[in-house]
Amino acid sequence: MGSPEVTEMPLMKSSTQDELHSPLEKTTSQLSGRIKDDGTYDAPKKAYSLAKVSTKQVDDIENTNSESETPPEETTEVVKNADDIAALIISAEDDPDLPVLTFRFWVLGCGLSAFGAVLSEIYYWKPQNASVSPLFQLIIAYVLGNAMHYTMPTTGFWRYVNPGPFNIKEHTSITIMASTASSTATSIGIVGTLDLFYGVTLSPAAAIFQSWASQLIGYGFAGILRRLLVWPTYALYPGTLPEIALLQSMHFGGLLNRKKMRYFWIVCIAIFCYEIIPTWMFPLITAFSIICLVDEGRSTFTRNLFGAGSSNEGLGLFSFGFDWVLISQAYPLYWPLQTQVSAWIGMALCYIVMMACYYGDVFQGYSRGLPFMSTGLFSGNGSSYDQTVILDANNQLDPVKFAEIGPPYMTTTYAVSLLHCRDLKNAFGKFRFMQGADDIEDIHYEKMKIYKEVPQWWYALIFFASLGVAIGTAYGHVDTLPWWSVIVFTIIAFILAVILGVIAAVTGFSVPTSSFVQVIAAYIHPQQPIQNMYAKLYGYNTGYQTLALLSDLKLGQYAKIPPRATFVAQCAGTVLGAVLDYILYKSMVDAHRADLQNPIGTRLWSGWVAQELNSAAITWGALSAELYNPGKLYFQIPMGLLYGFLAPIPLYILHCFFPKQQVWSYLNMPVLLTYLGWLPYSVNGMWWTSLVIGLASQWWVRLKYPRWYKKYNSLDGGTSIIYFILNFAVFGAGGQGVNFPIWWGNPDPNVLSVDHCAVAG
Repeated sequence: MGSPEVTEMPLMKSSTQDELHSPLEKTTSQLSGRIKDDGTYDAPKKAYSLAKVSTKQVDDIENTNSESETPPEETTEVVKNADDIAALIISAEDDPDLPVLTFRFWVLGCGLSAFGAVLSEIYYWKPQNASVSPLFQLIIAYVLGNAMHYTMPTTGFWRYVNPGPFNIKEHTSITIMASTASSTATSIGIVGTLDLFYGVTLSPAAAIFQSWASQLIGYGFAGILRRLLVWPTYALYPGTLPEIALLQSMHFGGLLNRKKMRYFWIVCIAIFCYEIIPTWMFPLITAFSIICLVDEGRSTFTRNLFGAGSSNEGLGLFSFGFDWVLISQAYPLYWPLQTQVSAWIGMALCYIVMMACYYGDVFQGYSRGLPFMSTGLFSGNGSSYDQTVILDANNQLDPVKFAEIGPPYMTTTYAVSLLHCRDLKNAFGKFRFMQGADDIEDIHYEKMKIYKEVPQWWYALIFFASLGVAIGTAYGHVDTLPWWSVIVFTIIAFILAVILGVIAAVTGFSVPTSSFVQVIAAYIHPQQPIQNMYAKLYGYNTGYQTLALLSDLKLGQYAKIPPRATFVAQCAGTVLGAVLDYILYKSMVDAHRADLQNPIGTRLWSGWVAQELNSAAITWGALSAELYNPGKLYFQIPMGLLYGFLAPIPLYILHCFFPKQQVWSYLNMPVLLTYLGWLPYSVNGMWWTSLVIGLASQWWVRLKYPRWYKKYNSLDGGTSIIYFILNFAVFGAGGQGVNFPIWWGNPDPNVLSVDHCAVAG
């Protein structure tokens, strides 16, 4: 496809200067083109830069950023791909003189980092698979930043403290710092697992330093991968789009943006007031199922298939949830439709596979009376498995004691979730995008060239220093990994970050690879559960952290933040977040130890994440030969790696025979196969609601009403605020909880689950 034709505009005399200019000059310069001497526009080599921008749409873009009281007409162009988004939705506007690392940045950045880290650690010990919304942190930063600007003096010394209006670069940097601190480190999860299930308590220094090391190693990887996974246009990172859209609406003037902000605040306040209803007063609507209401907990089959209101209850078929905290975990508003369709297909298969395997007794879960769903380990009679009996004083497998006790058993759903064929091969196909420096013609990257880039040696220094700390802490209070193993799994993390980073950058989906890493660790360190956990820390979490850092770097590029300022914000957030994660972990575990050790958990507290870490460490680390070798009960689980490698081949063959069929673009095998084993975790009342919302936003609204498409990013803020308040006020995060009165919509948890699908006991 060649360069688009652009209508020539007549040259006009400026009213203030005796120079000629074109009405397109400002916008086309932002799109990396240039005005030739004869006044016509010389389009850039890449068609995407202006391919979708008509003359009328250019006027709309300029009017959006003006202070005109005439409402600009929004573009009705359908947004189809990353090139369209880069040129049409994300503004290329930039002011290089705006301050970034200001006093406001440090005050609000540290404050919101602390707030986000606390909330994230609370979520870690909840039955919901939730996370802290960056949009929530963005909203609070906007309110407080403007409050500081308007209430503080601006003369004399104060001009250094209050250098002017709260700007988009300060705002974005605060958001990046806070979101970095809000990602609960796997390292702290491992510390909690050792405390809960192994009786090992690490010192605060050892826990915090290993958390810093495992995360900061990822910074070195991110520095190397910037050219491939940040600077080009195809590295879109869909998860950052709501953030940059809201940031630009808040800070770029124009009547249209003022209307969008008014809409935003209305929805944010409304959802804040509403969220108290499903979260505390009327929890039945977190998983509303007519089938469960009719059954009233009488049928185990009904509970397993349709139940969804409590932790480890059921798969949630036809259960509709109206709690945005849960719905947002499916990302229905900003995951591309292709990604969501693959997830829906995977979950549809999940219903069939889980029920067939359980009632077909594939893994002996049904015949032995094991719970339908749990990430814990069980004895052959259905009771919890006492792993301390089979481990010696060094937490290694004792073969004699193991022969006496016998092997542990996993619930069928957990076994299938480990089997779900995580596919790595498909990612290699994405490398066709990586064409070197000539491919980097992104309009936002062009704007970033005026700023000093972070030298590669900065990233190298952090990488080697962090690697040294990781090796040092491995020989601390408890032996974890030998030095050479830390290096080996760090290399594995880098390889996975390269491969899976492409999928994350293009689709917004992060393929989980923890089981893949633990399979390797089982062969390198047999019968060593703790070493297996630490292999996961450096072989998986480090790579996952790299992807999060790359996403923040892309957000910084969209907002035109100097790269060195982004670097400072990320490092500061990581350092502060690790300290607060540790403090909150101690508080949560000490206050709710019994609930967190319970393999079923409660509606409010659950240790399912730590239990999953422990179960994987025991089965892969201590008992891999006894459980996964050929002829053993769970042999099909490691075979899932082979199945996943082969899974894309049929699709590739079909694509060769029917290359014009668009259906193949809706079948992303890494996403599909991941969601094939996704439902056994957390509560499941949100998936059918998210399906409806995803279809409405990514298909109906996006195609039929594209001008509405950019407005649906305001719900997360209100939910995060009220959820934080409720956790400390009534759910017991800060001490004793306060229960809402028992009624039909809030049944007694000692009698019935919130969706009326399971009888307690």
